[in-house]
Amino acid sequence: MDCKPWLSTVFSLANFNPNNTFQTHERKEIIFQVMKELLPIVKDGRGLFMDAIEAANSGHLGMPMGCAEIGAALFGKLLRFDPDSPTWMNRDRFILSAGHGSIFLYVWLYLAGYNISLEDIKNFRKSGSITHGHPEFNKNLGIECTTGPLGQGVANAVGMALSCKKQAAKFNTTRHKIFDNFVVCLCGDGCLQEGVSAEASSLAGHWRLDNLILIFDSNDVTLDAKLSKSQSENIIQRFGAYGFEVVQTNGNDLNDFIATFNRVKFSPSGRPKMIIARTIIGLGIDEIAGTNQAHGAAGIEFVDIAKQKMGLPSIKFFVSEATKRFFANRKLECKKEYAAWLDIFKAWQEENPGLTQALLSDNQTSTVHVLDALKPSGRDGMSTRAAAGEILQTIAKYNESMITGSADLFASAGNYIKNSSDFSSENLQGHNIYFGVREHAMAAIMNGVAYDGIFRPSCSTFLVFSDYMRPAIRVAALAKLGQIFIFTHDSIAVGEDGPTHQPVETLTALRCLPNLDVIRPADYEETVGAWQLAMANIDRPTALILSRQELPHLGQINVAQRRSGVLKGAYIAHAEVGKLERIILASGSELCLAMQAAPLFDGTRVVSVPCMEAFERQSKEYINLVLPQNCTKRIAMEAGISMPWYKYVGSNGIVLGVDFFGYSGQLVDLMNSFHITLKNLKNVIYDLS
Repeated sequence: MDCKPWLSTVFSLANFNPNNTFQTHERKEIIFQVMKELLPIVKDGRGLFMDAIEAANSGHLGMPMGCAEIGAALFGKLLRFDPDSPTWMNRDRFILSAGHGSIFLYVWLYLAGYNISLEDIKNFRKSGSITHGHPEFNKNLGIECTTGPLGQGVANAVGMALSCKKQAAKFNTTRHKIFDNFVVCLCGDGCLQEGVSAEASSLAGHWRLDNLILIFDSNDVTLDAKLSKSQSENIIQRFGAYGFEVVQTNGNDLNDFIATFNRVKFSPSGRPKMIIARTIIGLGIDEIAGTNQAHGAAGIEFVDIAKQKMGLPSIKFFVSEATKRFFANRKLECKKEYAAWLDIFKAWQEENPGLTQALLSDNQTSTVHVLDALKPSGRDGMSTRAAAGEILQTIAKYNESMITGSADLFASAGNYIKNSSDFSSENLQGHNIYFGVREHAMAAIMNGVAYDGIFRPSCSTFLVFSDYMRPAIRVAALAKLGQIFIFTHDSIAVGEDGPTHQPVETLTALRCLPNLDVIRPADYEETVGAWQLAMANIDRPTALILSRQELPHLGQINVAQRRSGVLKGAYIAHAEVGKLERIILASGSELCLAMQAAPLFDGTRVVSVPCMEAFERQSKEYINLVLPQNCTKRIAMEAGISMPWYKYVGSNGIVLGVDFFGYSGQLVDLMNSFHITLKNLKNVIYDLS
């Protein structure tokens, strides 16, 4: 490939394909005008990339430099957006899956007129800056999702495309099309090597998400070495097999890229698209271009000479007047397009009050009140997974935004919405999504739905398989997404399935994640409270931890007390008789054991702790009311790792937990082997007395 592809636009004029509706001289004029407008922008963009990374002495030069033409084309011509209305529902979504190249995104958002300033570009990667080392979700800045862990952005893009297709199917009418946007994702070799992108892309093809455009920055280089050291697969055949329409283009040729993009965008194939854009990593810095050295900041020592070769002034963070004028005019065009859409939207609102209510209403808050009105169950011998499934039916009845999915475990997890249908390429309005055995993609795709903000996503699998989802759960917590993860088969009580399926450490591992509420309810009423907390959590994800085995109905605890107690994270389930002598703390299936033991010992209080995170958000007064500091005789009981409970029982307390992997056997045998029994709890109380 030409080592200076920014000149190839000029050369390509002699080789363009005249087989279109334009006459040859007209096409030449159009191409020349595009070049005249965008080439200075490409050059200014490269200058800003170099200056920002040089100032930070940190970052990734390679992808931004190699993809400068792609960025100029997307933000200068091809994407639909309005920087002054960044949350416009019908905007095109741009996702930088290769999030290490974050300066690429920040520079184009700044030039396009979003609320990112030149000062922010100068402060790239510095403490307190909004221009982080990897993009962090902020719709108002034009950052559609948090990326950096490679492959997540690809799966997020699939989720956004799914959400946008569902929006169009639900809200468009024959008279007014208010949703017809596209999701554009720029990814690299690293993204496509990660397994999550393979899982998600397979689903995108299966669902025929023709509003999804993946742009593959194909530069044949990874951080360590040339791509050939680790890969020899045929990407064209791979994505073709997934069901994508795959095309190739020269990503460093403005004319070729723009023509290719427009051709696939409006292709009638009905399939998602992949544009393989051949680029040179680090293009513009001759000393490192095309090598793995370009991946990081190795090129900053050559910045001044590179700028000189490009014809850029020595002024740092220079933006030409031509570039400023171009994007000022571009912004006016964007505002006109938004205003035209707004006229259509207002007409749609007038004709469709019911749909307007469904689109714009706050379903989450009202759902919490609906659950308040649920009648108590009173049934004995009900698993919390069954309880959660029943409650979900009520939520879905009153909340049209609720969608749910499962990694091939609807039948076991019980989170199928019975009064809805299944999502598919033929039925975009279905609310039940079959993900197959793809836990990681499921979580990341549903994150994409959550980013989009129209539908409320939930998804399920067994608790032990949350490890397959952990990267996406972590990003959901970091990005403050209201995702709901439903995990069943919550302990060694899974029994005969053996230690591979018995989550011992998994619950504690989830509790380690900041900004994730992990809720393990003890019966139907606590499960109502768990769903209320989950639906109220619009700025944090929730993990519902549910039993497979049937549990007793805790009728000795007031219904309202159980439900509201979950919202506070912990509450007094059994008050002591006489002077407080000791406290038993428990969650989930072990609460019933504590409730049986406590009445046998005067002075014993039982505290139900379904959600540690919610409890620790309460006031000091409430925490001290539930766990008085002067009562140091404390016992905690949970069929999982004992470690997290010591913060409540103290160094002199006792925790009855499971600190070893289990084995294959019946539930009763396992519980006896690990001493998670009423008999052992009573013995410990005797000893503590």
